Amino acid sequence: MESSRPFDVVLFGATGFTGGLTAGYLAAHGPAEMRWALVGRNRAKLEAVKERLAASSPEAPAPELIEADAADREALRGVAEATRVVITTVGPYALYGEPLAAACAAAGTDYCDLTGEPEFVDRVWVEHQAEAERSGARLVHCCGFDSIPHDLGAYFTVKQLPEGVPLTVNGYVRSNASFSGGTYHSAINGFGRARQTLSAAKERRAAEPRPAGREVHSAPARVRREEWLGGWSVPLPTIDGAIVRRSAAALDRYGPNFTYGHNMVARHLTTVGAIAAGVGTGFALAQLPPTRKLLLKMKAPGEGPSAEKREKSWFKIVFVGEGGGRRVVTEVKGGDPGYSETSKMLAEAGLCLAFDDLPAKSGQLTTAAAMGDPLLERVQKAGIEFRVVETSETG
Repeated sequence: MESSRPFDVVLFGATGFTGGLTAGYLAAHGPAEMRWALVGRNRAKLEAVKERLAASSPEAPAPELIEADAADREALRGVAEATRVVITTVGPYALYGEPLAAACAAAGTDYCDLTGEPEFVDRVWVEHQAEAERSGARLVHCCGFDSIPHDLGAYFTVKQLPEGVPLTVNGYVRSNASFSGGTYHSAINGFGRARQTLSAAKERRAAEPRPAGREVHSAPARVRREEWLGGWSVPLPTIDGAIVRRSAAALDRYGPNFTYGHNMVARHLTTVGAIAAGVGTGFALAQLPPTRKLLLKMKAPGEGPSAEKREKSWFKIVFVGEGGGRRVVTEVKGGDPGYSETSKMLAEAGLCLAFDDLPAKSGQLTTAAAMGDPLLERVQKAGIEFRVVETSETG
């Protein structure tokens, strides 16, 4: 991408809670030569963020400020053409994200977000994959807790197993954190857009090519007691499993036949029932506009917990991989997933796209396919722990 563009990185959404944390991380950890900008529709709020960054990271390069609305396609086109990488935290993405992704696809600008919305990801693939491939843009979704620790965790696990053989990996997620306001709004809006989500997935399945000579599968879904985990394993129908399987389809290292299962771990079966009931109730209420509106009022986007509360939050994902006569157990651990670690991972993904030597690929890509080892190294240095717990030979 031409270095004559005035910016290396621009960040949309810095005036929100997670966006503000992302801006703070970029200021504190971006390279001294980084040319960057904050983009939003409210100049006064952008100025306030800039002042806060100057106070917390006085040695950091000062960002420029650009006014642009998420719905203004002409303004977004200008921003995309002015930078090498766009980072955005502006969601729900199904409602507000498409114009910016479209602008990046057309301009050949690398793009990353922290969506966990399947409809948005599939719709961007259907509508903008060909253009991104033509322009050279890398469109990398799900660069927060959805789905970097899961995608790179499975990638890390596969690297411990033999090459060229069928592989099976199962992930088991545990956390004590609560949802962010943005995540809550994305979930409720997603529940209310079930028909559109299914339609986008169907269109993508019909058009997306399959890997030649290789197969990728989802593990059978079942609830079961896992004594070694100290709880119940329950299939987790988030976007993370699909992201891992897309990485497997894109990368030969996952073997000729790859299977992945994505699960949460609950200490008690009653917890599983309570979660299922809550999700079911939320889904039902989100189908009608009046009750959906009431649900959305319960938690405002941009809300977030105190630094003290975030300090006490954590996540852990255990992966079990098998293949070629070997079994490996790995672990990915970090702090508060919804805010602190998500902003860190998103920022590192943007910096990786802007400054690292990456494979020559384009189009919509997963984090493992687009960035792989360089991003894995970055998030490890940033404090996300990836480790091998045990290895053994199987019959």
